[in-house]
Amino acid sequence: MFHKTLPGFIEVICGSMFSGKTEELVRRLKRSQIARQKIQVFKPALDNRYSTDHVQSHDSNRLPSRAVEKAKDILRFVDDNTRVVGIDEAQFFDDSVVDIAQKLAYRGIRVIVAGLDMDFQGQPFGPMPKLLAVAEQVTKLSAVCMICGGPATRTQRTSGTSTQKIVVGAKELYEARCRFCHEPHEQENGEGEAYPAPRPAV
Repeated sequence: MFHKTLPGFIEVICGSMFSGKTEELVRRLKRSQIARQKIQVFKPALDNRYSTDHVQSHDSNRLPSRAVEKAKDILRFVDDNTRVVGIDEAQFFDDSVVDIAQKLAYRGIRVIVAGLDMDFQGQPFGPMPKLLAVAEQVTKLSAVCMICGGPATRTQRTSGTSTQKIVVGAKELYEARCRFCHEPHEQENGEGEAYPAPRPAV
């Protein structure tokens, strides 16, 4: 429970691709609408996979949103009577999104942020670690591993040879994997040796 005299706070929804992050974001925002609270939703302009003016989950749940080039643009567009702000695909923003979320929370706004916590190499993604640190509430979701069927917490890039961290795509480029089925390829430990770790004995 959050203190009634301090209504502003930050919630972060994180996990791998196909874990239902945007679906959960939309669910929470729709509940706020039912409670007659004004919501506004933002996403990075970079993410145009399904729509330029909606946030949309892989199973087509969606809400109208505003695409912004930079996180700092969000402050310009938030109305005075807005009670809840949703931010989707936060990993694509720079670290300024953390400060934006903090400022909105101190203004008494509930801020719900969704994003990938790890990139395709299994490394912390963009501003997400800092958002997780400052949030009052964190929800980590898992998908289903496409290899073994276990809980998937990582995202496997399955197509192309690009080593760029940000390559926007969906099922044609990525699938969910568990720790042991994930193959990060370029990921290295401190001694320059590739891993993942060996699978546990069964």
